[in-house]
Order: sequence, then structure tokens, then C-alpha cells
Amino acid sequence: QLQASGGGLVQTGGSLRLSCAASGFTFDNNAIGWFRQAPGKEREALLCFSGQLGSTDYAADSVKGRFTVSTDDAKNTVYLQMNSLKPEDTAVYSCGRVLTISCPIDYYHNIDYWGKGTLVTVSS
Repeated sequence: QLQASGGGLVQTGGSLRLSCAASGFTFDNNAIGWFRQAPGKEREALLCFSGQLGSTDYAADSVKGRFTVSTDDAKNTVYLQMNSLKPEDTAVYSCGRVLTISCPIDYYHNIDYWGKGTLVTVSS
């Protein structure tokens, strides 16, 4: 199972850290993808993190340089640190377990478990 948390209301330019806690598997065995869905829009793939390789592959240019990933192995949790937030970052954020250890180009088509999303609202 996966559970995303940490969303909330933040002002433009602020920061938030989202958590994706896993149970039943470790991030060494499966990569994790972060996604978001803004109101009225389709789900957008943001990035894929491979714990085994220690690498992050960004799918969305809009978050490069602002969003980063870290982990707490003891808590089996992956964090999404979001800085310099903008109103257009407002969305429900969710994490998904990738079928593979690494991040394939089409990782968003290889998700077998989804965590419940968490809402991030950025006020202008």
C-alpha cells in the first residue's frame, strides 16, 4: 500500500514536503512515480524515483529545479520537496509504485499501486 500525505494551503513562493509511505514493499525493489491532477485536467506525471539506483527522472519540465526527492529508509517513505510553489502547482498529488526497479521512459504506464492523493493549494 501507498499513502501520500502532507498537502495543504501555501502561499506563492512557499514550500511543502509531501510524503509517500509504503507498506508491503521497499523502495529498493520498486521505483516510485509522483503525479498530480489539477482541477479539470488530466493526470500529469512529474517524476520517477529509483531507490535502487538513487536517481530521479523528471517527466515534467515545469518542476525541474523546484521539486526534489528524498527518502527515509527507516520509515520506508519517499518525500517530495516542493519549493518556489506557484498557483499552477495547485492539484491533488499522488504517488504510484512502478513495476520495475528503474524508471522506464513510460513509467506512468507501469504503475500497479496508487496511493491516495493529497491536495496542495497554492494561493496567489
